[in-house]
Amino acid sequence: MEYNSEVDRSRQQGMDYNPNDPFSSFVNTGTKVLRWPADFFRSIPSRGNYASPWIFALICAEISAILGGLISFALSDQSVGDFIARIVLTPIGTTVGLFIWAGILHLLVMLIVGAENAGFEATFRALAYSSVTSVIAWVPYVGWIVALYGIYLNIVGIRELHGTTTGRAVLVVLIPAAIVAVLVALVVAAFIALLFSSFGP
Repeated sequence: MEYNSEVDRSRQQGMDYNPNDPFSSFVNTGTKVLRWPADFFRSIPSRGNYASPWIFALICAEISAILGGLISFALSDQSVGDFIARIVLTPIGTTVGLFIWAGILHLLVMLIVGAENAGFEATFRALAYSSVTSVIAWVPYVGWIVALYGIYLNIVGIRELHGTTTGRAVLVVLIPAAIVAVLVALVVAAFIALLFSSFGP
């Protein structure tokens, strides 16, 4: 299945997050992404509006930063200054992270999906809306489950917005995730080896 511009033009613009109705639209959009991801990504345009998904992702990140920061503050794990810095810097970090990660994923889209993909913006939109899981990813013992669901949402988003197969979408999303996991494992292994060597003779 290839990206079809005629199909894209027929998608409902109104399904995007609407910054002019921030609260209600955020709740409605977040609910649709979480409960009916295939229907949601199938109904929105693949391109033409960076602002809506970007603002949606920023709100998700800020909610996560505020709630997670309040928990850390209550447990005396951070100061007021750290909490404020966290709130202020989150939009910057989120924006930079979104574009960098979307760029990495889109390189794989071009390689795996092929030239008939829907463009970088479609990848960006899939990633931005999938970040809805960050709202509760900070919750202890639940975060890793939510993170896995976020990967699933990203796969569905790539598949629907680029009009490709599930298998190709899985490769696009899991290849960089696997590389990151391997790098983390190597760093942890090196740290453990260094730790044990310090107790050596």
